Amino acid sequence: MTSSRLSVGGLIDRSKVLNFTFDGKRYNGLEGDTLASALLANGVQLVGRSFKYHRPRGILTAGAAEPNALMTIGRGGRTEPNTRATMQELYEGLEAKSQNRWPSLEHDIGALNSLLSPFLSAGFYYKTFMWPGALWEKLYEPFIRRAAGLGKASFEADPDTYEKCWAHCDLLVIGGGTSGLTAALAAARAGARVMLVDENASFGGGLLAETVPINGGSAAAWVAEVLSELENLPNVELLARTTAFGWYDGNVFGLVERVQKHVTVPAAQRPVERLWRVVAKQAILATGAEERPLVFGGNDIPGVIMAGAARRYLNQYGVAPGRKTAVFTTNDSGYGLAADLEASGVEVTALIDSRRQAQTAWAGRARLVRGGLVSDAHGGKTLDAIDLWREGQTERLKVDALAMSGGFSPIIHLACHRGGKPQWSDAHSAFLAPSALKGLTLAGSAAGVFGLAACMADAKAKTAEIIDGLGFQKSQTATPLLPCVTEAYPAAPAAPLFSIPGIKGKAFVDFQNDVHLRDLGLAVQEGYGHVELAKRYTTNGMATDQGKLSNVNAIGLLAEARRISPAEVGTTTFRPFYTPVSFGALTGTSHGKHFQPVRKSPLHGWAAKNGATFVETGLWYRSAWFPRAGETGWRESVDREVKAVRVHAGICDVSMLGKIEICGRDAGEFLNRVYCNGFAKLPVGKARYGLMLREDGFIYDDGTTSRMAEDRYFMTTTTAYAAGVMNHLEFCAQVHWPELDVRLASVTDQWAQMAVAGPNSRTILQEIVDEDISNEAFPYLAAREVSLFGGRLTGRLFRISFSGELAFELAVPADFGESTADAIMQAGKAHGIVPYGIEALSVLRIEKGHVTHNEINGTVVPADLGFGKMVSSIKPDFIGKHMLDREGLAAADRPQLVGVLPLDPQTSFRSGSHILKKDDAPTLENDHGYVTSSCFSPHIGSTIGLALVKAGASRHGEEVQVWNGLRNEFTTARLVSPAFVDPQNEKLHV
Repeated sequence: MTSSRLSVGGLIDRSKVLNFTFDGKRYNGLEGDTLASALLANGVQLVGRSFKYHRPRGILTAGAAEPNALMTIGRGGRTEPNTRATMQELYEGLEAKSQNRWPSLEHDIGALNSLLSPFLSAGFYYKTFMWPGALWEKLYEPFIRRAAGLGKASFEADPDTYEKCWAHCDLLVIGGGTSGLTAALAAARAGARVMLVDENASFGGGLLAETVPINGGSAAAWVAEVLSELENLPNVELLARTTAFGWYDGNVFGLVERVQKHVTVPAAQRPVERLWRVVAKQAILATGAEERPLVFGGNDIPGVIMAGAARRYLNQYGVAPGRKTAVFTTNDSGYGLAADLEASGVEVTALIDSRRQAQTAWAGRARLVRGGLVSDAHGGKTLDAIDLWREGQTERLKVDALAMSGGFSPIIHLACHRGGKPQWSDAHSAFLAPSALKGLTLAGSAAGVFGLAACMADAKAKTAEIIDGLGFQKSQTATPLLPCVTEAYPAAPAAPLFSIPGIKGKAFVDFQNDVHLRDLGLAVQEGYGHVELAKRYTTNGMATDQGKLSNVNAIGLLAEARRISPAEVGTTTFRPFYTPVSFGALTGTSHGKHFQPVRKSPLHGWAAKNGATFVETGLWYRSAWFPRAGETGWRESVDREVKAVRVHAGICDVSMLGKIEICGRDAGEFLNRVYCNGFAKLPVGKARYGLMLREDGFIYDDGTTSRMAEDRYFMTTTTAYAAGVMNHLEFCAQVHWPELDVRLASVTDQWAQMAVAGPNSRTILQEIVDEDISNEAFPYLAAREVSLFGGRLTGRLFRISFSGELAFELAVPADFGESTADAIMQAGKAHGIVPYGIEALSVLRIEKGHVTHNEINGTVVPADLGFGKMVSSIKPDFIGKHMLDREGLAAADRPQLVGVLPLDPQTSFRSGSHILKKDDAPTLENDHGYVTSSCFSPHIGSTIGLALVKAGASRHGEEVQVWNGLRNEFTTARLVSPAFVDPQNEKLHV
């Protein structure tokens, strides 16, 4: 043995040495090691400090439940804090640093907190830092914030990539141990599409540490045989290093695969992590059982380790937990460890069995103590001795390692992610999963079955039932032969041991958060004995391991303190994630430029080839303006586009407007209730502008709705509120008025829609529209389907205008959008048509006095915008109707829409500027409103704006100050009608 590495044994590759560093010191391990096993092999016991008391902590487990050995791995952008050393595979050049210590792990100033432990008991944060109040911001809060958190994230960008994917299968098997391998092979042989996932680097689970022969060979050999067959079956997908972190509706499971977390330099063309969303017809949870620690004094000292973990390090990694080891167990599994230790040449000082009446045979050399307990462990940064308590007598034993086993808790977290509650079983001394789980079956130890042979038989039977239910043909070879297994010491249930007499030191329940036995007793004493309250009062189960080791012990101790059963105490709520999932995996490719998806309209290609400059508008890329050669700035382009629309014609992409089909016998009545103006009597073939109110009476959104048939309407919404309006309508239909016959469908992406505006717009469109669209045949607010290009295409034509000019909006199926726009440009070439973007569209609408969400800002009602007459007085009800009657919403001094025009055309003002009376001082106390929208109008020849001003409708002609306090700008202006162009609407009806 060199240090703690055995000279023989284990499944590591002794020919491949890997170099790594821990806190700057160089070590080496072997291919197949985890960081934890490599540290233990090098004799490193102290690996971290606890959160509250900064007590020395060592490696406790060999898996995902590890609370102590949390490391920061890597450097620069690849820095990853809180990595569990027990799950991190060793690779050449790995850099690891301990956490939660200063200035060093060996000499940590924070350890002084242990001296303050009488003042840091459960709930101390509720009772302290109260006085004097002046010190809260100066001392207490900065100190708490500095102490909070584990590890430090890097400020450098992560250079690696992540991805997401979907998968479908007949059977998802979660857990690649005894039961999982049996189930996967049985289903695969029957022809089912199988996915087998396991969070470890290698499949096999506990079999990789098992010394019991299977069919005359090693357990590892049996695992290799099964995997070889599975790997060669085309209907099987094997995913090692993959954790199932959540179970969701529709039998969807979330998985995260660590694709390249075990290599020195990740390959650039592959992700380092992959998030899977798996839709499974059925799933088997074969996650095994978690070994429980025992609660005695000093149970956190480095050198105290879980018995199952000690066995795994011994048999899988060839690492001894110590030179003089004691085993403290409540069940037969401790005997198997003791036997394996002795077989490997490790001295076992004592095998301590808490059961007085245990009849388990023991033929080893170690001293067997039945009915014995470990009351305290002694040591500092390493374990020195333990106190053996038996029948009131205490004996001190010199040891450097103590393996403990307090029984087993089935790992049932995923089974409870959809609301089910675990059920306490006295027979199993553990919580079992809720029954009747649709789509998920538990097998093996996760189902409370113990022993290799029994787990295989259970998995075989349950898989056969699932396969039969899925309709697959039963095969004679549908399961592997159940091997011959003779287990001397199966991990069977035993009576739980929560309280141990004679304890003198701190006995920890939650190792990471330093919650100890007395904390739970204090919680009960102070009225926080309910399991949910105790969790929050003590912070038990709130650390990164989420109580995997501590919860059942805490529940048992609460039950004893309250003199009730664990069944009555119950558990806290199980939620995803089973283990922490990185933000990188959750984000996938959605970061940087791809932080959110990009939406391009069906006319994006048309706009691009016409030279558009694009701007991000929410998720959309919209054409902002179309520069031409010789134009020196965007304003020059926009002014040209605006003038062309007023004089000739222009075409603008409005495909981004929300579009919703509303169908059904009661569609008109439905619209009557969601709009404040009437729609039930709207004639077929007509459009109407509508205002949608919130329940508090304020305007939510506006747009046009056209009646295409007796039972079919076509609604347009603003771009920004398209999704919100759709959700609002669905809620109204499903919750408020489920009795109405109405159906809704979002069709935003199905239509390419373009506005053609200007005096020549009818002439241009008539060249591609087959029907007569004269003013008599197709008047203002007409809306109907039309034939295009000699009957080769059908579209929808609406005579509506956002510019104040004669205008139409034409909608065609999305795939024909670009070609239709090209045809309109070709037809309009002789009539002066130009493409125009949203900047010109904004100028045109401000000139006309049309509002957008700059004005519909969540604080205005219809009357504020001059739409008071639109509010129906004859409809019995609509959303927001009764709230409009409030005095405040009808007050004479409410902000109302007005136009703003500078007295000197050479001056300007900005949106957001405040409106003051002419002679008032520039203070917010004198504020009368603000400019909601502004632009330069080439038609007016100056800056113009729309504003919400107190009693604005009655103040047309008044001179005011426009004040921008941020830039200290003052402009003298006049309040005018918001319609700067064609206030009598004559152009709309030509």
